[in-house]
Amino acid sequence: MLIRSSWTLTVCEPTVLPRAYSLELVKYLHQCMGLEVGNETIPSVTYSGILGFYSVSGNFITFRPNEFYQLALCGLQEKAAKAISTLELSLSLEFLGAKFNILNREEEITSYEEVYTTLVANEPEPLRRYDLQFITPTAFTQSGTNLPLPVPTLMFRSWLERWNHFAPVYLGSDELIAYLSNAVMVKNHKIQTRTWQLQRGFVNGFVGDVTLQVFNRADPLLANVAHLLVQYARFAGTGIKTRLGMGQTLIGKSKKEQ
Repeated sequence: MLIRSSWTLTVCEPTVLPRAYSLELVKYLHQCMGLEVGNETIPSVTYSGILGFYSVSGNFITFRPNEFYQLALCGLQEKAAKAISTLELSLSLEFLGAKFNILNREEEITSYEEVYTTLVANEPEPLRRYDLQFITPTAFTQSGTNLPLPVPTLMFRSWLERWNHFAPVYLGSDELIAYLSNAVMVKNHKIQTRTWQLQRGFVNGFVGDVTLQVFNRADPLLANVAHLLVQYARFAGTGIKTRLGMGQTLIGKSKKEQ
C-alpha cells in the first residue's frame, strides 16, 4: 500500500514557530499515528513540513492569516500507510503552542503492484521526458559530504533503494543504476539552493524544476522502469532526510516528445 495524504491549512492570527520546528512536528504526527520515529534505516514515512508563504526573522518564521498552507504525509509500506489513512486530526493541528486550522484533506492511495503493472508489466509506450519539481530542499550524500545538485544517478539510486526495500517486486541494483546513468540526462533545470533548518545546524539543498530526458536508444522496458521510479518519487521523496521534510518531489505531466 502507498498513500499520499495532503492537508490544506490556515491560521487565524500571525503564528510564530522556530525555524527548526520540523522535528517536533514529525514527533507529534508520529505519536498521533502510533508510530515510532527514527528506528528505521530507510524511513517508511516521508513528510513535507508546512509549505506556503511565511516570513523569516532570525531563528523564527511567521505564518500569516489569509494564506493557504500545505502539509503532506506519505506512507511507503502497509503499517505506515494505514496509520496515515486513519490519522484523525479533527479540525486543527496544534503543536508548540501554534494552531493551524484544517480546511481540506486529499488522499492518493495505490499499491506497488498497481504501479508496477500499469507502468511496466503492461508494456506501455515509453515516456522519455519527465518533469520534476523539488518543493523542499533536496540533497544527496556523496563521499561523506552533502551534494545539493540534481544528479540523475543519485536521484535514481535514492528511489530504487526505497522501492527495493518496501516493494514486493525487485527491480535490480547497481547494474540498473549503471544503465540508467548512461540512458538519462538532465535536459534543463531551473534550480536554486536553499537551507533546511534542523535541530542542530542546517543542510543545503536545491529546489526548483528539473527535466530528465531518456535517450532514444534506451531499451523500452528500462525506460518504463525509469518512469516507474520517477513516479514513485511522489511518495518516497528524493535524497536525504525525507522523514524530516527534505526532498519532497512532485511530477508534472510527462510528455511523449523525444
